[in-house]
Amino acid sequence: MRKTIVKLADAKSLPLWRGPVALLFLMAMAQPVSFATWSALLNNWVIHADHFTGQDIGWLHTVREIPGFLAIGVIAILMFVREQVLATIALGLLGVATALTAQFPSMGGILMITLLSSIGFHYYETVNQSLQLQWIDRKRAPQMLGWVSAAASGATIAAYLLIVLTWKRFDLSYNFVYMVAGGFTVLVAIFCFFRYPQFESPHPQLKTMVFRRRYWLYYLLQLMAGARRQIFTVFAGFMMVEKFGFAVDQVTALFLINLLANMALAPLMGRAVHVFGERATLLFEYGGLFIVFVMYGGVYFYGFSVWVAAVLYVVDNIFFGLSFALKTYLQKIGDPGDMAPTAAVAFTINHIAAVVLPVTLGYVWLISPGAVFWLAAGIAAISFCLVMLIPRHPGPGQETILQGGPMGLPAE
Repeated sequence: MRKTIVKLADAKSLPLWRGPVALLFLMAMAQPVSFATWSALLNNWVIHADHFTGQDIGWLHTVREIPGFLAIGVIAILMFVREQVLATIALGLLGVATALTAQFPSMGGILMITLLSSIGFHYYETVNQSLQLQWIDRKRAPQMLGWVSAAASGATIAAYLLIVLTWKRFDLSYNFVYMVAGGFTVLVAIFCFFRYPQFESPHPQLKTMVFRRRYWLYYLLQLMAGARRQIFTVFAGFMMVEKFGFAVDQVTALFLINLLANMALAPLMGRAVHVFGERATLLFEYGGLFIVFVMYGGVYFYGFSVWVAAVLYVVDNIFFGLSFALKTYLQKIGDPGDMAPTAAVAFTINHIAAVVLPVTLGYVWLISPGAVFWLAAGIAAISFCLVMLIPRHPGPGQETILQGGPMGLPAE
């Protein structure tokens, strides 16, 4: 079947629901239904199915992050497949893997299906970030990305509400919930593939790896972001189940509160990036995360209550909502043709720590869980210092407040 190719400039003549921005919104709502459902049930599922410990959950997340580390392979795939096509295929793979998750209750089976799910998730995210930066006008990007984030939160809220309201009432099984969530994502991916034309950006994307020295600060911030995000993703939710005994509906209710907060605040966060700039908003994010992670450690060292841990979990997610400022920072300093290859390189850099830290810190967790969170606080502090190098008005030639690259190196 030959797909219609429509230039972005001509897409304005299409009905609103068939435009490129509408496609971004639709995919943004389909992806988290699978991923968020998988995440909400994961800690309870692995403990129920195979009695996972902190060490085991570390191994699982290390395996899950391998495709993210290899996201640079997207560049090779894009030599043969259009970005938009790859996005819908990867989205479908995520849905299929989510639907089959509960069919593999052993350690080996869980790792295998997690790897397949992760390939779909990370390849979709890599390409989707590139499409967002190509299809959304720079002047509207912060606000529009905020609305896209709010739409994703809205779809996830619907999934979480259904789990909270029906899990105990109808005595649902892990298999049923995973099948429904994954099946929904697959159906949306099929719809996106067949019902939308192929949109063509005015700036052809390079099909080779792009690693520019003048982007060095962006790369370092991606490395730090991957490290601190992974510590939170792996161990914060696991703590709520292992230490405080949260059940599936309780964990999902906590996730639901997070999503309601993000849905309400995401447009405001986009507005904040637009008004105050990337530097100020990222400083606010990392400063807040430092405090949150220090207090997470206090849950173990000073015996903070479950309510303190739950509030920290919500606040943590709110601060993470500002992370899309890194996308707009790249959009401002980068060449238009660099978006796709740079997104792939950034994903790989982001996942260097994500591959190493979970399994390593899984062993630390067995000795001192609080120390894991204090390490995350240190990473947030380093990120705070790096953000201070971002200019108030970044752009080509003004990537940092320093002249050229690190240690006096030239920009290119």
